[in-house]
Amino acid sequence: MASPPETADPLALEHQVCYALSVAARNVVAVYRPFLEPMGLTHPQYLVMLALWQHGPLSVKRLSELLQLDPGTLSPLVKRLEAGGLVRRERDPRDERALAISLTDAGRALRERAEAIPRGIVERLGMDVEELVALHGALTRVIAASQQALVR
Repeated sequence: MASPPETADPLALEHQVCYALSVAARNVVAVYRPFLEPMGLTHPQYLVMLALWQHGPLSVKRLSELLQLDPGTLSPLVKRLEAGGLVRRERDPRDERALAISLTDAGRALRERAEAIPRGIVERLGMDVEELVALHGALTRVIAASQQALVR
C-alpha cells in the first residue's frame, strides 16, 4: 500500500490497514462460500477441517492454538462438524482430561473434494499465484507483528 502524502488526513479510511484487512477478509471469505456451501461447510469449519486433514487427531487445546481461536469459539464449530458426521470428539488416550478431535471416514473423504478449492479460489480471484504467495508472506508478518504488539 502506498504511503499517504504528508498532508493527507492520518484518519482517512482508505489509508487504514485495519480497513483494508477487514474488507479483504470479508470479501475473500465470500469468494470461498460457493466452494464450501456444497460441502456443507462454513469458512471457520473449513479451517478446522484443514487443520485436521494436515495434522490428524488434535486436542482441543492444540487445535485452538493452530487456528488462533479461543476454545469457546472453537467448541460450537466442532460440535456442528460432529453433528454433520465429519469429526468425532473423544477423550485423548494420552491425557484423559483432554478432548481429542479426529476425523470420521466421511471427514477424511471430504478432503478429496476440498483439494479443488485452492485452485478454484486462485481462478476466481484472477490474481497471479506469485502475487498471492507474496501477500500470504506479508500477512504472516502482520500476524507475527500484531501478536508481538499484543504482548508488549
